[in-house]
Amino acid sequence: MANLDRAAVPVSVSVLANPAADRWHFGIIALIAFLTLVDLFAAQAILPSLQTQFDVSRATMGFAVNASTFGMAAASLAVGMFGRGLDRRNGIWISLALLSVPTALLSVTQDITLFACLRVAQGLCMATAFTLTMAYLAERFPADRATGALAAYVTGNVASNLFGRILSAAVADVGGLSTNFLTFAFLNLVGAALVWATLKGTQRMMPHRRMRSVNRSWRALLGDWRLLNVFAIGFLLLFVFIGTYTYVNFRLIELGLSPMAVGLVYFVFLPSLFTTPLGGLISRTLGSGGGMMATLFAAVLGLLALLSTSLPLVLAGLALVAVGTFLAQALATSQVGRIAAAEKAAASGAYLACYYTGGLFGSLLVGQVYDRFGWNISVLTLIATLVLAMLLAAALRADHADNAIRSDYRNGQDTALPNSDGRPHA
Repeated sequence: MANLDRAAVPVSVSVLANPAADRWHFGIIALIAFLTLVDLFAAQAILPSLQTQFDVSRATMGFAVNASTFGMAAASLAVGMFGRGLDRRNGIWISLALLSVPTALLSVTQDITLFACLRVAQGLCMATAFTLTMAYLAERFPADRATGALAAYVTGNVASNLFGRILSAAVADVGGLSTNFLTFAFLNLVGAALVWATLKGTQRMMPHRRMRSVNRSWRALLGDWRLLNVFAIGFLLLFVFIGTYTYVNFRLIELGLSPMAVGLVYFVFLPSLFTTPLGGLISRTLGSGGGMMATLFAAVLGLLALLSTSLPLVLAGLALVAVGTFLAQALATSQVGRIAAAEKAAASGAYLACYYTGGLFGSLLVGQVYDRFGWNISVLTLIATLVLAMLLAAALRADHADNAIRSDYRNGQDTALPNSDGRPHA
């Protein structure tokens, strides 16, 4: 997602290897992605057990578990603005090593406020590693193969959503909550060791930008309505994703599932491992705006299925929500890089900050709605949120179509097209 300004580093010989080596490199990249974000959503799978242990409301526990998104937002923004001079490899493995500290401390805390603070600390470490890895891949791989590397990283992230939740539920069911967090702290250290052993150091770094340059970057970003639209879509996407998959656990237990069975439910993410790489094809076929509208509509259909009391229909709905939101996220991310031609680093950081802030608000507000009005009203709130995202995507689609027509005019295919104010071109 993030794409910091390219540093002047030579491409290593290993990066220019054959397809077999590509598969090996991309497999390592996907594994690093998995180990980087495996903590982010794993705690959602054990939310009912955590609520029982801390004896708080669903909304309070959901907010505490998802407080990591606040740290993710802050770190994404900071690295996007000031991370140009950070050594990528060292920054990644040190962040993952530090991540093990708050993860391990979660195994012993009995205070809900401290639990939330530790989750924020986890988010800071995860987002730093995440953003620097995306920058590393963009800098290390040639342009024609960077897309494959980034797709491998995103696929690893999707896998962390699936297998992280399943592992969390299984370990907590067998060994208890403390063992669960200690297991994930060990995985954090494995990720740090893997990065240290496999990634190459950056040989020459770009200097930090001066604050005046940073201010100019932000003025340019905030003055582009298209970027603001994409930022808002990102906010709404994680709002819905977190709001859905945090509180659906309680709904599934109401339908008679055990905590261990709830963990197995997250196999609904499996189709997304195969559909997310289709984002490029959808963008070429429908355009980014049209593609986002289509994928968001699919997610809306999935949310409607969650109103049912039939478990198979609910599971199908969850799978459709995952497919739609992951694809929309991939399309929105590509829009950031396309629109922000000169300030990709700041734009990516701003997008991720909005994205993770949306997750924080989703965990807070949907939990409040659930506690006060019940599950069905919560689902209708999520549907309304996606409809708003679709309207924002429709504006981007209209702008893309208008730009395409004007591009045809400039190429001599239409000599009668007026300007936006109605006057003919000179």
